[in-house]
Amino acid sequence: MSLPAAVYRPRNPQDSDYYRCVEDYFETFVRIYYDRFSREYGFWRPYLERVIYRYLDCGDLHNGFARVKCKDCGHEYLLAFSCKRRHFCPSCHQKRVVEFGEWLCVDVLKKIHHRHFIFSIPKILRRYFLYDRKLLADLSRSAWESLKVSLQEAVPQNDPIPGAVIAIQTFGDFLGFNPHCHILVTDGCFYGSRGMFRVDPPMTIISMETPNTPGTITSRHDALKN
Repeated sequence: MSLPAAVYRPRNPQDSDYYRCVEDYFETFVRIYYDRFSREYGFWRPYLERVIYRYLDCGDLHNGFARVKCKDCGHEYLLAFSCKRRHFCPSCHQKRVVEFGEWLCVDVLKKIHHRHFIFSIPKILRRYFLYDRKLLADLSRSAWESLKVSLQEAVPQNDPIPGAVIAIQTFGDFLGFNPHCHILVTDGCFYGSRGMFRVDPPMTIISMETPNTPGTITSRHDALKN
């Protein structure tokens, strides 16, 4: 017995408290941002307005739609255009997270063990990144270079190459500005023309803090050297 076909139900974001809060108070928030929030959270970025207004138009049939029709049964429905924004729009963000995770698992990550590292910076340095977001790219590269050297030194083969996926996050548990990197890295390195893999020895806190020791993560200051 075949399962009944799923029925598409519009999500009607305008009915949510979240949507109404943004719609009612966003313009007020923009007007008072400089006086009340800029010192703590940095300058106002015009990109944020584009994200918010696209979210307010997301899922609204008045702002455009596609007509979807089944060529077999003739059933059709209207599918409102989405904003395709990350983080702020719950619906679009969740879809992108699922698609990105599936792409990583199917097309990127090899079937080997991986490790999760988090690279953060002292509070005294975070304000530099708050007012110059371009430094976030340097932070990501510096974290990767430090971790890569550590993994390569722990493997005896010639020209070992680790693999990694890096995500930059700019907020902490309480939504305060806290730039840091989440790194999903291979638990070892690839080597040779046939793509052989060598697992790194276990890392310990002591070995990671000891200079000139395989598995040591050396600190780098490339992001702030200028």
